[in-house]
Amino acid sequence: MQGFEADTDLARVKLVASDMDCTLLADDGSMPPNMAELIEALDAAGITFCAASGRPLYTLRDMFPDYVSKMALLSDNGAAIWCRGELVFKDLIDVPTYHELIDFTLADGRGCPVVCGIEAGYLRSCDRIYDDFFRRFFTQIVYVDSLDDLDVDVNKYTVYFPDHTAEDVYAETYADAWGDRFSVTNAGREWIDMMNKHVDKGTGITRLCEHLGIATADAMALGDTYNDIQMLEVVGHSYVVANAEDHMHAHARFLAPSNNDRGVAQVIEALLEVVEP
Repeated sequence: MQGFEADTDLARVKLVASDMDCTLLADDGSMPPNMAELIEALDAAGITFCAASGRPLYTLRDMFPDYVSKMALLSDNGAAIWCRGELVFKDLIDVPTYHELIDFTLADGRGCPVVCGIEAGYLRSCDRIYDDFFRRFFTQIVYVDSLDDLDVDVNKYTVYFPDHTAEDVYAETYADAWGDRFSVTNAGREWIDMMNKHVDKGTGITRLCEHLGIATADAMALGDTYNDIQMLEVVGHSYVVANAEDHMHAHARFLAPSNNDRGVAQVIEALLEVVEP
């Protein structure tokens, strides 16, 4: 396997955390065909597999319906963490604050506000034209004529940019406007994600490792884009997939094959060769 250096200490790994889009999932949205067997094998070897995503918890549970009792789910970039059948952490944005964010997005006019509740994603009815795309990420959606009166438990706020300008808008506007109060990140070219200040995939992985009683040095993470940076920097075994943008290489020690070449599965297979009898 091509890489910056060889990962020669795989026998220590106790947690494998993978981003979903453009990392675990191929460009067509499919998982590696042997993913179920790999999760089973990791579990049997005493290693926890974690889907680490900006997607909400209910969507991740729907994506792994038969294995949620044998794995972990780090959802909403770390704002909710599920481990082996138990919700072990959640972090909520207070109601007046997420209404500030909604008002800012609407005044800016370049994106669609998405309020990420614990139970569903809340969107304006006028944005239903993007429903097919939204359903890839939110399996539970509530459309409302107006978000003005929304009062639900929310752990992430995100903005969708149908013209793929999220990176530019983040740099021009959102980073400076909200970076002091929130953890603000790009999740690809379509999304700007906002969580409370102490929430990102890195702090999420740290919390999960504490829950599992393992060191972050014995955790592996694989990712491809901005919202994976903190996760890659906190673990001992950090990988970017070959399809990641070049700027991401500075944040990882190892290079995995691309998402379309099922790089995550290849890395897990190499790990299992070391730890399985």
